[in-house]
Amino acid sequence: MNTPYITAILTITSIAFSVSIMAQGMSMSEYKTAEKTIAADYKSAKTSCDAFTDNAKDICLAEAKRTEKVAKAELKARNKPSTKATYKVSVAKAKGDYAIAKEKCDDTTGNAKDVCVKEAKAALISAEADAKAKLITTRANRAAKKESSAAHVKAKETGSEARHEATVEKRDAKYDVAKEKCDAATGDAKTACVNEAKKNYAK
Repeated sequence: MNTPYITAILTITSIAFSVSIMAQGMSMSEYKTAEKTIAADYKSAKTSCDAFTDNAKDICLAEAKRTEKVAKAELKARNKPSTKATYKVSVAKAKGDYAIAKEKCDDTTGNAKDVCVKEAKAALISAEADAKAKLITTRANRAAKKESSAAHVKAKETGSEARHEATVEKRDAKYDVAKEKCDAATGDAKTACVNEAKKNYAK
């Protein structure tokens, strides 16, 4: 790993560290200060990315942006904790990871790139589905604590449905990846590949 890249990563990492330190028991002024720190660290991280060119720079910028957005989401979650705030942190991480992965896919071409993009998308869908299922399940369980035993049963059913929906979304995403991989083949081999994908993912 070269020195400019190490410098960029250290700068990006400092954003999250700054939020972790400043977000404990904040007043409004402290919160605003933390926001300014995140902005300053992001600006510094972007500057560090100038040491790179072409796709390496794009990846660096995507990593800096990911860290900034996650830091902002975590800051809000610490300032006003809630299941929705925690969910937004998870989504920010998932979207940031997706943006970085897509940039990395630009280092490849042809079917390999198409597969790379599909895999990145599948990872995003999987992470978002899990975050959504957790949000729904947590909310249902909290509501059930204030209600009757019937509400607890309903909460359990809601959580089960949410997890099932997440499983289906993740399976569909994996199927898209499998189909994309089949494009590297032709004729009977491609047909067999597609049929195998359908079989594996219940299509």
